[in-house]
Amino acid sequence: MPTERQVSERWVVFLIGAVQFVNILDFVMVMPLGPDFGKGLGIASSHIGTIGGAYTAAASVAGLLGGYFLDRFDRRKALAVSMLGLVAATAAGGLATGLSTLMLARVLAGLFGGPATSLSLSIIADLIPVERRGRALGAVMGAFSVASVAGVPMALKLAEHGGWRLPFFVVAALGFAVVVGAIFFLPPVRGHLEGGGRPVHAVGALELLGRREVRLSFVMTAVVMMAGFILIPNISAYLQQNLGYPRDMLWFPYFVGGIVSFATLRVTGPLVDRLGAFKVGTLGSVLILVTTYVGFVDFPQWLSIPLLFVLIMASMGVRNVAYNTLTSRVPDSDVRARFMSLQSAVQHMAAALGAFLSSQLLSDLPDGRLGGMSRVAFVSMALTVSLPPMLWLVERHVRSQERARAPAPPPAQGVAVPLPPEAPSHR
Repeated sequence: MPTERQVSERWVVFLIGAVQFVNILDFVMVMPLGPDFGKGLGIASSHIGTIGGAYTAAASVAGLLGGYFLDRFDRRKALAVSMLGLVAATAAGGLATGLSTLMLARVLAGLFGGPATSLSLSIIADLIPVERRGRALGAVMGAFSVASVAGVPMALKLAEHGGWRLPFFVVAALGFAVVVGAIFFLPPVRGHLEGGGRPVHAVGALELLGRREVRLSFVMTAVVMMAGFILIPNISAYLQQNLGYPRDMLWFPYFVGGIVSFATLRVTGPLVDRLGAFKVGTLGSVLILVTTYVGFVDFPQWLSIPLLFVLIMASMGVRNVAYNTLTSRVPDSDVRARFMSLQSAVQHMAAALGAFLSSQLLSDLPDGRLGGMSRVAFVSMALTVSLPPMLWLVERHVRSQERARAPAPPPAQGVAVPLPPEAPSHR
């Protein structure tokens, strides 16, 4: 098996990106396939949304549970187990016979998919030096864009030609191939177990939450997810019902936006490494404020929908790379998977809360339009405004901690170092 030093950083990023691609595709393809498996299994349209919620709720629970034990294992082995569970659950989704069996399969997928995400980000943080971590995380996060650009259209085409079950089986097979690659080509990741300090179980979840920077980082995570998911689930309906965008062209904004998002992530990662998370994250927040107001409060007739989508995806990409890079620097190595697991739980909880809040603020108007979208936009903007101060506080604390842990520099050449006095002569 390869060691940590024998595996190139590019190969690590590629393998973890492949893991994230399968994990994300398993999640994002289900809702577009809803009408297909709804007809095939006799599931009412009103129940399709609960299937996506089952995954999110299970992933949140898995994040909380994983916070107690993930850091006790080699991260490569733990990732392999999580991905094998996700592969089996995805295949089980393709074998579902009704709402209950499909719900059970999606719950299992969430229970394994949540820890897989946490472990993937932990491996990147463990193996990639901090000065290049922004670039690496930007590349790994590009898996979301690839899943949006290529994965979802592929799943829809497979369902069109081979039935709704085929995408589940194909994604499961792809996931199995990725697991084999991770087992054979990723190095063991055991540095957090060999640090020589306290045993990993000595730092409990409650003690981790007792740290100010950890609590603030989790609040920042909740703000980012709520600000995004109060809008994201409603974009498709808003584009069609309020702006009159044709349904048969809906794939195009997602396709173009995904390409731009992928490019943005690759550019933003090195920018975060050079300028810091606060500056880049603030820029992303300002861009989000502008695009949210223009897109959902006072939409100008001259603005094309694909261009609006490009602006939304690019601005969110800038913010998310800065935020993820910064949060990866908060925990020490020996508790990183635990931290990431708890963060995953916070992400899923906040996303569900944002979606629920939007449903309370929105209404169906008599003319078919979606009412209350401006209220939703203003809530999202208010949450976004609170992000830069938190970025600044967390980054300041992280830098002070990193300076404190840095070894003292050696004395400069040419500087006289006082010698001890000579012993008296006894001649």
